[in-house]
Amino acid sequence: MTVAYHINQPISGADAADLFNRSGIRRPIDDVDRIDAMFKNADITISAWDGQRLVGVARALTDYRYCCYLSDLAVDRTCHNQGIGRELVSKLRALLGQEVTLILLSAPGAMNYYPKIGFEPANNAFIIHREQ
Repeated sequence: MTVAYHINQPISGADAADLFNRSGIRRPIDDVDRIDAMFKNADITISAWDGQRLVGVARALTDYRYCCYLSDLAVDRTCHNQGIGRELVSKLRALLGQEVTLILLSAPGAMNYYPKIGFEPANNAFIIHREQ
């Protein structure tokens, strides 16, 4: 498999929903319009492609100067352990530079993954959950 990475290449809601489904990440995959809007309103999208097949994505919201929220990091389960997630985060960090803190909320099942790619746990965060 040869993976090509693209920065801010448009991704359809259908392609993203399909990847989310294949990755196991919990997103509203039955609401393709919502997924489409999530990607259109992102500041940075880095995608990983195997030919025409989307195999990974990092979607982020940022001010480019102080902080960045990595709202999605998803890799097709059949492509796990190939460094795709690590490379997506590496490319994002390179775009942001050293002044910007990268923040994410982890799913419980991924808590052991993020320290392996450079994230530190934070105990000083708060959240108000969405209603839908």
